[in-house]
Amino acid sequence: MTISTRAACALAAALLCCAAVPALAQQYPSKAVRMIVPFGAGGPADIVARLLAAKLTEAWGQPLVIENRGGAGGNIGTAAVARSAPDGYTILLTTSGFMCNPSLYKNIGYDPFKDFAPVTVVGNSATIVVRHPDLAGVNSMRDIEQLARTSNVDFATPGIGLAGHLSGELFKTLAKIDMQAIPFAGAGPAIAAMLSGQVKLGFMAVPATVPHVKAGRLVAIAVTSPQRLAVLPDVPTVAESGYPGFQVDNMYGVLAPHGTPPEVVKKLHDDIVRVVQQPEIKKLLEAAAIDIVANTPEEFARYIESEYTKWAQVLKAAGARVE
Repeated sequence: MTISTRAACALAAALLCCAAVPALAQQYPSKAVRMIVPFGAGGPADIVARLLAAKLTEAWGQPLVIENRGGAGGNIGTAAVARSAPDGYTILLTTSGFMCNPSLYKNIGYDPFKDFAPVTVVGNSATIVVRHPDLAGVNSMRDIEQLARTSNVDFATPGIGLAGHLSGELFKTLAKIDMQAIPFAGAGPAIAAMLSGQVKLGFMAVPATVPHVKAGRLVAIAVTSPQRLAVLPDVPTVAESGYPGFQVDNMYGVLAPHGTPPEVVKKLHDDIVRVVQQPEIKKLLEAAAIDIVANTPEEFARYIESEYTKWAQVLKAAGARVE
């Protein structure tokens, strides 16, 4: 084979390769897609995942299968996605712990910057600070601060590294107090512990907690969002309760393994954004007090970096660490 012939063959191969990438995106998905949720069934992340699954299955003509793989604050399921083939057939729906766990755990089994391709943040929700009705006289964040200065205070959270835990740690840092986080294996067990009075104060996910507040089984003290929530308009924010600048997002974001073809990432992004903008899904998310974000992969990457930096500082100041 002459040099010119070899060059022509190389050029033809390169052109075929370039043509194959868009074709891959057009064919994707050609089989079932697995979405790992690194938490138990029934929690807010699982609810968001199943809303997406119903509509994406319909749009793709291929099933989007939800796999709940909880444990270690979300690290087990997240690491499993990091090790998966970068072909778009295993993806992750995670929460804010994705950016915080590197500062909490000695070994999480993944690198949030090197092991993943961000797709989009579906939405954000707030954390709500609630108490058991028996904890009389504690009706504001200032009351919690004063109680912690004179007594040992425990607070329930749905898990280590989740938004509830982070909210409590940030409040401890700003108020310069000490409180003990009591993590549970998800929102369901944490709420059950609060309803029984086992733990009388909690920093909890809004979607799972609001029904109990409205039924009078728990008392709302504040929310961690920058504005009051439409579902609880009489409940103040932590910021307006005397702690300016306090904000904690409970993010629900989709990522793929690093190396997933950009065209596949783009299709995932476009299809997910299209789903969450459908009136039916938008209404369901808003009813669960989840604000739709639907940002770009580039915006999501910048968000991961900024949140990682923020929480590394907060958790170091709070002395929070899991060995």
